[in-house]
This record gives sequence, structure tokens and C-alpha cells, in this order.
Amino acid sequence: MNDTKKVLVTLHLLNGHAQPSFERLRQAGFEVAFNTLDRRLGEDELVDALSGVFATIAGVEAYSERVLASAPDLRLISRWGVGYDSIDVDAATRHGVAVALAFGTNHEAVADHAFAFMSGLASDVAATHRIIDGGGWRSDFRAPFSGATVGIVGLGRIGRAVARRCRAFDMHVLANDIDPAAIEYGTGQGYEMVALDDLLRRSDFVTLHVPLTEITDGMMNETRLSAMKPTAYLINTARGGLVDEAALFDALSGRHLAGAGLDVFANEPPKGSPLLGLENVLFSPHSATINDTSERLVTERCIDTVLAVADGKDPGQGLVVNTAALASLNAHQDV
Repeated sequence: MNDTKKVLVTLHLLNGHAQPSFERLRQAGFEVAFNTLDRRLGEDELVDALSGVFATIAGVEAYSERVLASAPDLRLISRWGVGYDSIDVDAATRHGVAVALAFGTNHEAVADHAFAFMSGLASDVAATHRIIDGGGWRSDFRAPFSGATVGIVGLGRIGRAVARRCRAFDMHVLANDIDPAAIEYGTGQGYEMVALDDLLRRSDFVTLHVPLTEITDGMMNETRLSAMKPTAYLINTARGGLVDEAALFDALSGRHLAGAGLDVFANEPPKGSPLLGLENVLFSPHSATINDTSERLVTERCIDTVLAVADGKDPGQGLVVNTAALASLNAHQDV
């Protein structure tokens, strides 16, 4: 390449990590800059940081119309993950910015985390820890984890990985998905493909693995939460917006639902959320996707995507969600 292109790594967790991987970008002639704040960039901060940037290896910061319009050099948003609800994809396409995901790299980590939530809640880990930490020594009978019924909402890569773990524990797997390919897969694996209402009614654990869209926004509302067993648990490692948090608080505080495992929230961090005061909830800070293996795989996928797009190529594998933006890419390449 004839000049130095700048790549901005906005995910603050990567600052100081995966340096051998980022060295590939430097060797290819890129300047690599990092978000040095210990948090997500706000809109104004992102606008400032995008000056002269060719590509971002992006977290879940918001790429709005305003942000995209202020970044004329930006050609690629390579998401360090698989969700893109924080990106205005239509605006990105209008501004000639490709949006790429990292499919196939972090699903095992998320599945591990969801399964850990289920096991922890079933074993009442948090409550018994608090009892002993407080000087007590007491336990109660609880329902078995092995052999329970799990309802998986969304049978994509993550949902399938969760199902494999559940099967190893002799759990009965119910699944719901609208994708014909997912339905065919689940049926072939011997999972019981059911309507969402049926899944909610029958499951001991309901775990969410669908993207946040206009259809799924707030899908776990008061009506659907009320349809669950009072002994059941809700697991959300997908997106906070899938759940009506006020309705969830009412269900959990009133013991109309046994508990929940939450890695994601409508607002992150969830400062002031009444959910934080509940003892029947396990929390984590939107970290389900993070382990050493997924860090390496996702980062390498993002870097491969940056290098491909910089050469005017489609990285393939359906990673770019707005391929129309690639058509205008060559017009922005330097001769």
C-alpha cells in the first residue's frame, strides 16, 4: 500500500492484549491505535477518535448516522463479535462503510458462560456462598440439574453449542427458531422444536441466543415471563434489549420466577438497576464471549477482514452484512 492506513481498536479490553496478532497489521503497513479509556467510547469520543481511521476493530459502541458522517476515511467496521445492533447499517452502506462480523469464533465461549449460569443457579452457588461467607452453615434441597429441561431460543452457532453441553448432562432440549435451516438441524439432532409459548411453559431453564432486532426487542415481556414455571430460570447472554427488565424484576422479586443469569443489560453498565439488589440473580459484565481462545480467534478474524478489505476484497464466509458497501470500496482505494 502506498500510505499508512490507521486501524482503531475501540474495544478497551484489547488494549495491551493480542499484541502478536496486531503485529500482523503493523507489518502490513498499518498504524494501530487503541482505546486507552477503561470503558466504551461515547459518541463524541468516537467521532474524535475516528479522524483519519480506515477501519475499526469495534466493540459495541454506537455507530450512528452522525458518527459515520463525521468519518469520511472510514471504510470498515469489523465487529469484535457477532452482534451489530449498535451499528446503523443503512447509514454505513450510504457512507461506503462495510460492516463485518466475526462469525464462528466466539460461540463456544458464550455457550460455556450460559451453561455456567445454568449450573450455578441450579446449585444455588451465590446464595450458599453468601451464607458461609456470613458465618452460617445451611443448605436446602433443590431440583436436580442433570435431566432438567432446557429451552433454547435461537438455534444458531451459540444455541447449538449450548445444546451439546445440555445433552451431555442428559437434559431434554427444547428449541425455538424461525430459520428453516435451524429447524432442520435441530430436528436432525433429536431436539424437540417447539413454539416459543410451549418452550416457555415447559422449560426449567430458558436461555436466549437470538439477535436484537425490531421483532425480538423486548420479547421477554411480562406475558412471556409469566408463562414460565415459577421454578424456572432465565439466562441472557445475548442482548439486554431482549428482556423487559422491569417485568423481570417484578417476576424475580415476587418469586414468580426462580432466578436469572444476566450477562447483558439494556443499559451497560446497569447503574441503578433494581435487578442488582436481587439475591436470586447471577451477573457478569457482558463478558460471556471473553476467554483466551475466543480472544485470539475473534481478533485474528477481525484482522483478516481488515487486510482483505484493504486489498479491495470481500473477506468471504458471509462476514460482511452489507456487501453493497464493498462495491464502492475500490473507488476509495489509493492508486
